[in-house]
Amino acid sequence: MAAQEPIVALRGIRFGYPGAEPILAGLDFALGPAERVGILAPNGSGKTTLFLLIMGLLRPQGGEILVFGKPRRVEADFLEVRRRIGLVFQDPEDQLFCPTVIEDVAFGPLNLGRSRKEAVAAARRALAALGLEAFEDRIGFQLSGGEKRLVSLAAVLAMEPEALLLDEPENGLDSRTRLRLVEVLEGLAIPQAIISHDIDLLTALCDRLLTLEAGRIREVDGEALHRHVHAHRLGDRPHRHSPTG
Repeated sequence: MAAQEPIVALRGIRFGYPGAEPILAGLDFALGPAERVGILAPNGSGKTTLFLLIMGLLRPQGGEILVFGKPRRVEADFLEVRRRIGLVFQDPEDQLFCPTVIEDVAFGPLNLGRSRKEAVAAARRALAALGLEAFEDRIGFQLSGGEKRLVSLAAVLAMEPEALLLDEPENGLDSRTRLRLVEVLEGLAIPQAIISHDIDLLTALCDRLLTLEAGRIREVDGEALHRHVHAHRLGDRPHRHSPTG
């Protein structure tokens, strides 16, 4: 793969769920080496669908998916993708299923063929990076929503991925834990694509911001987007839009 070739490149992607209008209509997307990209768009616009297509959990009805410089079309093509790219799901319940936290976090490394000792060591490093050293023996279903979200991130980090896809990773986190999340993600020298409704998180972390409109990706100006989002947080209180926003 050439030095500046995108890690992920989607070209002309078309996708629709059965019985519904197409959600992606000729979408192009690229994630470059060491780049952090933020995606901010309304619910139902196709953000999560985009990640599922990259990982081969959904298949497009048209267009081309290239990951690590290779076309990915059938299930066998995506096995390598799932070994090398970590996906943190929007709902941690989709990711955590073992009795204890250490078992959940060690599951990925074990599945990659590491020994039990190596997998546990990788799990402990990932938990320590997130300040979760005391969570090893906690019971998964007894964790809070925010705790489950951090453990699901640790489970992905333990696999030492070459790129990360994060679907609303800040949901359910208090302000202190959110700051720790930002520190951890900033410290990872790997490409990241981050879906979030939190414009402050995205502007703190990302090199560029994208949105989804009419099934296609559009690059947006972070400053203008910041003004727009904060105006609407006023809800039904009287407010104005900036003339330039």
